[in-house]
Amino acid sequence: MKGKIAVTVMAVLLVFYLVLAGVRAVAFIQSGQPVGIAIGLALLILPLIGFWALAREVLFGIRSERLVRQLEQLGELPEANLPTRPSGRPYRDAADAQFPTFQAEVDAEPKNWQAWLRLGLAYDASGDRKRARGAIRTAIALERTPN
Repeated sequence: MKGKIAVTVMAVLLVFYLVLAGVRAVAFIQSGQPVGIAIGLALLILPLIGFWALAREVLFGIRSERLVRQLEQLGELPEANLPTRPSGRPYRDAADAQFPTFQAEVDAEPKNWQAWLRLGLAYDASGDRKRARGAIRTAIALERTPN
């Protein structure tokens, strides 16, 4: 729950910033000066990229959370039996030890979104955020693709 509140607050602050940048961009464009117009156009493009990135990340969060809930309902969510630090994050060595099981699952069934999601969760537990996001994106794409 704290994570959702933090994401909401950050999203609202980002939207506020992007709106302010957009307003400033319009003012530069309305100046009529060539340099002002160029700066205004650049400032207008940046908020559009920011809104796109924000929407993409929020959709990723919603979709991945939905898949985790589905996996939990199916009773196929990996057990949370790893020893953890006081922060709640698992120790990397313990997470790495379980990783080959999830990788073998994906190798055996590369079109199975559940296997990819479990692999993504294993990457996340190991602290490899980039690969975790990639595996979870693959799971989302596979789940959305009709068989």
